[in-house]
Amino acid sequence: MKLHELSDNPGATKKRMRVGRGPGSGKGKMGGRGIKGQKSRSGVAINGYEGGQMPLYQRLPKRGFNKPNRKAFAVINLGLIQKFVDEKKLDASAAITEDALIASGLVRRKKDGIRVLAKGEVSAKLNIEVTGASKAAVEAVEKAGGSLTVKSAPAAE
Repeated sequence: MKLHELSDNPGATKKRMRVGRGPGSGKGKMGGRGIKGQKSRSGVAINGYEGGQMPLYQRLPKRGFNKPNRKAFAVINLGLIQKFVDEKKLDASAAITEDALIASGLVRRKKDGIRVLAKGEVSAKLNIEVTGASKAAVEAVEKAGGSLTVKSAPAAE
């Protein structure tokens, strides 16, 4: 095979439509832009423009505040931890750390830490070490005879 014999598969490439090149082209004269008006002219960007009326995004009230350096935690429920222990994906005898939770597939990524919430039942005696936990989660784990330790998040800033 030589360079001049190379060609694309049939139908793989399509010639571009050349707009405004005479009536025989099918897109002649106005080039598919209709008659007159702002949109028929060049250099127009009117996303969100409402013809001089105050645009919707400006009419709506602005409220609240988004903290730029807020912490984003990966959230898991106690019921899921118990389910993974029952399915032998987590070892209840060893300490359940954040790395163990990620290795088991219960959490995809750590983010700024892992926070445990109290949804679900815990029957196994678990020793959990995470970045955050709700009070109800701590009580539920201790009621089952385990311990839930909250360690401080690593300083990422």
